[in-house]
Amino acid sequence: MAVLILTEMKSGTRKSMLASGMLLFLCSFEALAATPLPGSSPLGSFPMGAVKMSGSIAGIVRDNTGIPQMGATVFLFNRYERMVQRAFTNERGAFGFDTLAPDLYAVRVNLASFVPALKQKIAVQPGMQSLLYINLATLLSSIELVYVLPGQGAMMSDDWKWTLKSSASTRPILRVLPQVSISDPRPPQRTMGAIFSDTRGLFEVSAGDNGSIDGSIDDPTWQPDLGTTFALATSLFGNNQLQVSGNVGHATRSGIPAASFRTSYRHEGQGPEISVTLRQVFLPTRSGLIGSGQQDGLPALRTLSVGMIDRLELTGDLHLEYGMSLDSVTFFDRVNYFSPFARLTYEAGAPGTVRAAYSSGAPPAELFSRSGEAEGGLHQDLNALSMVPRISLRENRIRVQRTQTMEIGLEKKINGLTANLTGYRETVSNGALTMSADDDFAPTGDVLPSFASRASTFNTGTFERYGYAAGVTQSLGDKVEVGASTGRSGVLVADSTPLESGAASDIRSKIHTGQRYWAVARVSATLPVLGTQISSSYQWIDSNALLPSHLYLTQRAYADSGWNIHIRQPIRSFPGAAGRLEATADLRNLLAEGYLSLPSNDSRRVLLMQSPRAIRGGLSFIF
Repeated sequence: MAVLILTEMKSGTRKSMLASGMLLFLCSFEALAATPLPGSSPLGSFPMGAVKMSGSIAGIVRDNTGIPQMGATVFLFNRYERMVQRAFTNERGAFGFDTLAPDLYAVRVNLASFVPALKQKIAVQPGMQSLLYINLATLLSSIELVYVLPGQGAMMSDDWKWTLKSSASTRPILRVLPQVSISDPRPPQRTMGAIFSDTRGLFEVSAGDNGSIDGSIDDPTWQPDLGTTFALATSLFGNNQLQVSGNVGHATRSGIPAASFRTSYRHEGQGPEISVTLRQVFLPTRSGLIGSGQQDGLPALRTLSVGMIDRLELTGDLHLEYGMSLDSVTFFDRVNYFSPFARLTYEAGAPGTVRAAYSSGAPPAELFSRSGEAEGGLHQDLNALSMVPRISLRENRIRVQRTQTMEIGLEKKINGLTANLTGYRETVSNGALTMSADDDFAPTGDVLPSFASRASTFNTGTFERYGYAAGVTQSLGDKVEVGASTGRSGVLVADSTPLESGAASDIRSKIHTGQRYWAVARVSATLPVLGTQISSSYQWIDSNALLPSHLYLTQRAYADSGWNIHIRQPIRSFPGAAGRLEATADLRNLLAEGYLSLPSNDSRRVLLMQSPRAIRGGLSFIF
């Protein structure tokens, strides 16, 4: 390894920069004789079967005088800011994480009396070791990153490290900034290429049937809408993350395009993430389903949401995520509401990770578990974009579903096994459920046509429920993951007496809450050669009960109702293409389960459901 040392000399009152190059060939490296940390291998060593498929991160923690710091806590985060491992430095200040899947990671080092050090975008590549030199200080801590290939040794010799650490006055000039010429050290002029960097994007065209229920109720003449979504993320001036996403569709029933757009901004390392979301969706015209207030032309749902999320480190093991959203919904009337949320996480060590969360109002999309995909941040924005507020009618006035949730969860990881235990209590006001009825049985009153299907939305009123769940997830190598969960939750059940009429008040009077057990089995796998990713889940529950969805704030969400399948198929790209193609298929509730049936006196019926059967496919271009 060759290291270029620049020395600065002063003469009288005039400074002169003498740039001289001295190539020092270090013929040998000292393999650090450190005791292996739990869950890691000695620095510089690679498991024989993992060198080609995985990488590692190792490092040394010292103070600004070069003294190794024992007992520092080192947290390893994935690219979605979720902690995946934790380690402590040994008596020589060393730590290590091995057998890491190729991806981008972040490391945070905490030690009492020092400012925490943070390093993001640490690339882990197959067969490569990422070495970190952490310098803790009381004012400004820093981390330097070096990549080492197998066989090069893990660490520099102590003599060279002491050369770097021996003089605090010369250390700042030892770092050569990118794009700085040695012969001309003046900062380069900023160009457009330097403004935007690390740009990635996703473009998808999809279509499908968003509301099939069964043959007797589904309208066979209805054609699925064509949807176009895109997401673009870039870095501004190196440390400002900007993401823009959109969803543009054409509603065949209304004949008018609908669109939604979302923009989020975050300054890396400090400050909150701010997002702004705009939506406009036109409602299909259906006579008799909207009470007074419908005007000429097609009514439109317009929403504006401004959200914020931030993270606060209380101690080395305790951190707080908090935020809020301000929402404005316009549909005949205007409704404004405020939705705060917070989640407290405590890394308890051997017992596991404890999380407590609270939310009120709209679902906190920012707290949802992020996808494990390489482009998970883009998919997260698209998922948040599709979360249109659940609106319904009550006494001919627009209502927005609001949920107040208190939840606590425990997560324990043992090798490849992850176990979760969660309990929650929530209150739902103006609950909105999808409703469908036989063609000759039209409910009246608080019924609103659905935006995506031939079904409608019904206001079930206010209900309170509680529940608990326990689940395990086991990774079987890198290609297969299986899981199971069970619990008992509040559900909606119907009286045995038939409906006397289709009035909303009569339907609402037949519905009440109860408690039911449920169970979920799920599996995901990546097929060899083709690279097809398939995930499937099945949820069992009493057929006479409807389980309203609960958005878990402290763990990964459980499956939707019934049998669900999601398929992702990579497609060979065109020669010279910068990105990759991928086909997707999403099949939800294929067996049409989880419906609550309310029969009438004349054998007609009304169906209430949380997750209608839906089939959708798409083609994505990811770059």
